[in-house]
Amino acid sequence: MTLSKSAAAAAAAQPFAVRGRGPRRSVLFFAFAFAVIADPVSSVAYAIEAALRALHGDLALLLPTMSLVVGLVVVVTANYWQLVRRFPKGGGAAAAAGRAFGPRWTFLPIGALVVDFVLTIGISIAAAASAVIALFPALAPWRVPLALVLLLVVAGLTWFGHGGRLLFAFMTVAFVVISVAVLVLGFTSPDTAGHAAATRDPGHSAVLAVVLAFPVAMALATGIEAPSTAIAQLGQLDDTHRRRFGRGTLALLVVIVGGLTLALTALSVRLHIGIPGADSTQIADIAHAAAGPGWLYGAFQLTSSLLLLAAASSSFQAGPGLLKALSGTDERPGVLPPVLGRTNRHHTPYWSVVVHLGAAALIIVAAAGQEQELVLFYAVAVFVSFLVGLLAMTRFARREGKPTLAWINGTAAAAVAFTLAVNLLRGWPVLSLAATLLIAAGLYARWTRAGRPSGIEDVEARAEAD
Repeated sequence: MTLSKSAAAAAAAQPFAVRGRGPRRSVLFFAFAFAVIADPVSSVAYAIEAALRALHGDLALLLPTMSLVVGLVVVVTANYWQLVRRFPKGGGAAAAAGRAFGPRWTFLPIGALVVDFVLTIGISIAAAASAVIALFPALAPWRVPLALVLLLVVAGLTWFGHGGRLLFAFMTVAFVVISVAVLVLGFTSPDTAGHAAATRDPGHSAVLAVVLAFPVAMALATGIEAPSTAIAQLGQLDDTHRRRFGRGTLALLVVIVGGLTLALTALSVRLHIGIPGADSTQIADIAHAAAGPGWLYGAFQLTSSLLLLAAASSSFQAGPGLLKALSGTDERPGVLPPVLGRTNRHHTPYWSVVVHLGAAALIIVAAAGQEQELVLFYAVAVFVSFLVGLLAMTRFARREGKPTLAWINGTAAAAVAFTLAVNLLRGWPVLSLAATLLIAAGLYARWTRAGRPSGIEDVEARAEAD
């Protein structure tokens, strides 16, 4: 899902928004960090399976592929570590692009962000429906209606604003705890065994197969940008502590997402869990093989589905919030029509919510409720933002006479560009890029027509702070 998909993170922490030290600040960090990483953690639910499908079921190559994915996640995270240091008040790739290349370049990551939010909602809702169907197979014929009902429920809850967002943090923790229990049982029980063949012909040499497959699984990287923008919500902290919160969250994200991904991948290989059937998912099959059909399997499916709904809810908060910020105020000219900024008494921009609801419903129906049909599109828009951010940080490093850092950022940008190119060569994902460019061009045109109001580079930070 980049760009903060956890626009509700600071609101989740508001009951603990104090300047005190010790336990109170620790609770604030817990609420902030685990709410922010809900989206990237939820990506584990479909990224591993996406890689296996791209490998045509070759389990022997799955662990090398996901190791490469996690490695690139670390590289991208390192860039956002720099962004947090440079922009402690938030802003992410949009702020970096605007200050490195000029305000007109801000619209490229903003366009990618808009597409990313809609896709996050769609793929998270579809994956949540798949998790429910894996637990209750009788619901399989109702996949699309089930997904649309879940979409309406999440959108409806958005109407009431940020209340209860602290639950995001607990959902993330619950999923991690249950996942660890499944992993321990799976690796220690000698009686668990899967049913799939360990290796199938991937259709290419091993190296080429991995190179072609890992970009698909880079959907795992969605949400990495969240801490760099969500820190704008921590107005009760000074710049130093916002940097610490942002960087601490990034470190936690890498450890949890990387650790869970590699552990679940290794367990899948150990138990020979291949491509799932039509009414299941790979991580559901892993949990079932490791824990059996008992309460632990049910808890795993329940927590994963709730976490995915939390990720969708985050984008239902962040996406409309961004459109609201772009619509401006009476004092500040806007880029979008003022109607998109109208709010109810819970400060929810309801027409912007309706826009996201309609767009997400369309892609869910178009994909027949199958999250794996959306993964390819998902790993395109977000990488446009990653690429722009890395190029901006490379330029900053060169300006400041830091050749080593410039080389590292440039190499990372090349890796991200390669990942983006491979996904685009698959054909249909080019639609995500086209949507990103069209939205960026449209916003730029409206910005020009509005007289090029200043401060557009900080629109993402304003959206989060609001």
